[in-house]
Amino acid sequence: MVVSVHGSKRRLSVGFRGKEQVVPARLLDCIHPLPGDVDPSTRLGVSPWSFNEIDLEHNCPSRREWGELWVLMLESSETIDLAEFSELVCGSDAAVSRAACWLALQEDRDYFRWKQGLVQARPPSEIRRRRAERRAQARSELLETQWVNLLKARQPVNFKTLALQHQQWISSLQELVDEGDDTIQLDDQLLKSLRAVRLEPNARDLRLLLIQLGQWDEHRPASMSGTTWGTGFSDQLQLEARQLVQSSEEPFPGDDNRVDLTAQVCVTIDDVETRDIDDAIGLERQPNGSERLWIHIADPGRLIRAGSPLDLEARRRGSSLYLSRGNLPMFPSELSTGPFSIRTGRRNASWSTWIDLDQHGAIADFGIVRSWVTPRYRLTYEDADELIDFAPPEEADLSDLHRLLERRRRWRLAQGALLMDLPEGRIRCRDGELSVQITEPGPSRMLVAEAMILAGAVAARFGVKHDLALPYRSQLPAELPAEAELEDLPDGAVRFAAIKRCLSRGLMGTQPSPHFSLGLDAYAQATSPIRRYGDLAVQRQIAAVLNGEPPLSEESMQILIDSFDGAVREGLAISREDQRHWQQVWFERHRSQRWPVDFLRWLRPQDRLGLVRLDELAMDLAAECPAGSLPGDALVMRVEQVDSHSDQLRLLAAPA
Repeated sequence: MVVSVHGSKRRLSVGFRGKEQVVPARLLDCIHPLPGDVDPSTRLGVSPWSFNEIDLEHNCPSRREWGELWVLMLESSETIDLAEFSELVCGSDAAVSRAACWLALQEDRDYFRWKQGLVQARPPSEIRRRRAERRAQARSELLETQWVNLLKARQPVNFKTLALQHQQWISSLQELVDEGDDTIQLDDQLLKSLRAVRLEPNARDLRLLLIQLGQWDEHRPASMSGTTWGTGFSDQLQLEARQLVQSSEEPFPGDDNRVDLTAQVCVTIDDVETRDIDDAIGLERQPNGSERLWIHIADPGRLIRAGSPLDLEARRRGSSLYLSRGNLPMFPSELSTGPFSIRTGRRNASWSTWIDLDQHGAIADFGIVRSWVTPRYRLTYEDADELIDFAPPEEADLSDLHRLLERRRRWRLAQGALLMDLPEGRIRCRDGELSVQITEPGPSRMLVAEAMILAGAVAARFGVKHDLALPYRSQLPAELPAEAELEDLPDGAVRFAAIKRCLSRGLMGTQPSPHFSLGLDAYAQATSPIRRYGDLAVQRQIAAVLNGEPPLSEESMQILIDSFDGAVREGLAISREDQRHWQQVWFERHRSQRWPVDFLRWLRPQDRLGLVRLDELAMDLAAECPAGSLPGDALVMRVEQVDSHSDQLRLLAAPA
């Protein structure tokens, strides 16, 4: 009941208990006017109204009465006021009857339209539509409730058994995370449900959600999202690769001019798991008693035309990607492990570099030719170490190659090269099993590394001789700690850490420049054209000179470098994130263990964050260290906090 008027608002006495409430006039419907010469009462149960809840319920129209009135009004197409409506359905327009009818109209809006004090019967089509809309709304609300409960539970779900709407929402979240793009527009209802559980629509948080729901690979690096690595090779590229494999045994332009070196004894040396073999080495004993080194490199350019779809895809990738669960190749695997590889017992197209070293290890002479080679053996590093160590007379080549390349190594040291050989550990995951793979320095690894550096030095020298623009690698000179200071540090990781912090990042440019760490005046990586696009670019520039064709200009080479260098850095970032993640997984499984470590140097002394060496894993790790720790201090490290899903690892080191 309206008890008083206050401008555009009305003071009401509400319900049978007379609770006071102030409401805007526009929100009120006038049901029954106050009888004349009667003062307003404070409650419905007293005069002049004099009815109660039982009376109200008694006057409520039955479903039958309701339906009969609808048919009647539909046939007449009349629009009537509440008094007439009450008279028709209740036989009275008393206040209690009007109140009962008004309440019924509010509760059921399907059959009648109530607007501005008037009642009109709705047509059947409108009734059906309203009911359909209400059912749809109910379904929508149910789906939303189920979805919110699903989000709150954060438990794995079976995608196939989910409602279609939920499948679509998960697919939308997967798209956002896969693209790594927070600007992707999400459905308004989906956004509302996310915020209902305090989730922001960003790739990082949604990735964690999808992992918890079992709808995202928890071990996939987040930085891979939105990159070419996330999609793999298209069907078109796979078809092109298969066609090249089929045609690889056919003659290609330039094959007739290759030097036949298939009779030369050469070998490949790689890890056991390596399938894309891109180099081999051999030794030629000259009639005058001198020894000539041969380094044979895979020649993918024989099959891959510059500017072809496969070539452009390799350029977009920049290099192969090395992950704990396996490598993602720059070229489709049927090519990289097939006709591109230098395979044992087969005639392989290659680039062959020969080098004569002087007595000190400097390059006395060299040459580069396109060739055919047939490696005699495929050796693992362990196999090669044994042949070098034992040097059987019938297999003396490896031992002699090791001696020559050791001479070359000493020459680089004399030029200022830095040698920091330490065991290197990586977390590997194969078939769900975690292991630590430690690469130990050994004679064969030194041999291969030195041979590859030598081949890069020759490629750079060829470029300088012919004024070629190449993707030259360089490093600015560094001011190292004083010799006495280094001597005071323990040899190995501690001393190397002091040296590494002084070194600048490697550079790439079109002009030759010295490389400080390698001790070379000029250097260009040229030994992994299957795995690095820059190496393929080097081969093509050299080929242009040998074929009498115009090579790329410096400007064009810079454009080419810019097109793949970013992808290379992106791949390195993905690889680092992947390894960091698997370190976290490994420490999750070993969180109760304690490890002896050596303090190397401070990273952020203000936060007590230092770098330590964990010899058991052959890794350098960031850990919270005691204040005042000095290089070489022995500490004991434990896991303070780790969560691989949230990219969290906190290691705490204490005095031993």
